[in-house]
Amino acid sequence: MKGSALAAGFAILLLASCQRETEGKLVELSGRLFVFNYRVATANYLVTLKKLRPLPDGSVVTAEFENPKGGYALKAREKIFPIEEKIVIQSPHMQCVRKDHPYAVTIRILSASGDTLQEIETSITSDVDQSVLPAKPLVVGPGYTPNPDVFHGDGSEDMSSDGSCPR
Repeated sequence: MKGSALAAGFAILLLASCQRETEGKLVELSGRLFVFNYRVATANYLVTLKKLRPLPDGSVVTAEFENPKGGYALKAREKIFPIEEKIVIQSPHMQCVRKDHPYAVTIRILSASGDTLQEIETSITSDVDQSVLPAKPLVVGPGYTPNPDVFHGDGSEDMSSDGSCPR
């Protein structure tokens, strides 16, 4: 009897500590990755957030993603819809992603008036280099026509990189 009472007390203590961890948080990070689209030769960051509580009407999510090519951060902004349980934010296309390099990401939940409700700092690391992508899209147009800049009329192919990525 003493053992089960002790176990129940311990379980309540664990639940209370979990509640304190999420107290005050509106969202939590539920996923982060790089998306490489081989067909159109693009790479993007993709972050998903799970809502923990209802957000004020008019809230938005913003993100600043470290630019793998250097220079200014890549920025994205999305409206948050009350009915959705998950928030997804994706970066603009980028170049020069290196394998095993952690890239910084700052995510902010903002109120309709622009006040910061929550900020999350994290990083995303790719398990492959962007060199797995061709330098140019393999297809063009809505019918996925082979790109003439890659697939030449004489049967040759040009998959070479433009060489603009820092080492």
